[in-house]
Amino acid sequence: MIAEIIINSNAKALNKTFDYIVPKDIENIIKLGNRVFVPFGRGNKEEEGYVIGFKDESEFANKELIKIEDGLLTEENIELAKLMSIKYFCNISDCIKLMLPPGASSKNIDSRIKNKTLNFVYLNKEIDEIEIDIEENILKSEKQIKLLRFLEENDGINISELEIITEVSKSIMKTLEKNGYISIIEEKVNRNPFVHKTIKRDEKLTLTDEQQEVYNTVEFMIDNEEYMEFLLYGVTGSRKNRDIYAINK
Repeated sequence: MIAEIIINSNAKALNKTFDYIVPKDIENIIKLGNRVFVPFGRGNKEEEGYVIGFKDESEFANKELIKIEDGLLTEENIELAKLMSIKYFCNISDCIKLMLPPGASSKNIDSRIKNKTLNFVYLNKEIDEIEIDIEENILKSEKQIKLLRFLEENDGINISELEIITEVSKSIMKTLEKNGYISIIEEKVNRNPFVHKTIKRDEKLTLTDEQQEVYNTVEFMIDNEEYMEFLLYGVTGSRKNRDIYAINK
C-alpha cells in the first residue's frame, strides 16, 4: 500500500503529494486524514504530513512512513482542503490547518494541546456479590459500603468528583481497589469543543419577488452561456461580496 502525503509546509514547491510505503503492521489502521511523520529530503529529516490519498503502487515510493500520530481529519475535510487550495491559490496544508482543533496544528509536538487524562472509578464486582460480602461482614466500613452503593448507580465516575460527592478519601478507594472491589482507570478526555455540539443547518431562505426576478435573470444568462455584467445594489455587510459580478459559465 502506498500513501499519498502532503507535507506540512507553506512552501509552494511542496504543495504536491509525496508517495510513501505504508508498513504492513499499520495497513489496517491508517486512514485518510491521518497525521503522519515521514523521512523527507536528502537527509531524511523527520517531517510532519497528512494522508490525502492511497494507491496500490508507485515508482516514486522508496521510503516508509515512520509513524501515525492521530486522525483528526475526515475524508470530507481532505476534499474540502483540496478545493479551497485551488479556489484561494494556497497550499493544501494551509487549508488543512484551518480544520484542526485549537493547538493541534503546531509542528512542535511538545507545544500542542494534548488530550487530558483523568482517573475514573468502576465497580470490579457484581453488586449481588458485594451485597453478600456486606451481609457476611466481610465489608464492614460504612464509607466503603457507601462508595460501592453509590457506584452501583454512577459507575465510571471521575475519582475527584467521587471523592467530593461521597466524602470518601482516595486512600479508602485504593484499599477497595487492592481488595478487588473497584478499578481505577486512567482515560483520555476528548478536548474537542465541538464533539458534543449539534450544529443546526440553516433553512433555505425565501426570496422576495424582486430578488427572485434578479435571480431568474442571472440564471437565464448562465443557462444560455451568455456573458453579461450585473451591478448588485445593497447595504454594506449584505454579503454582495463585490459590486460587479461577471456571469460567464
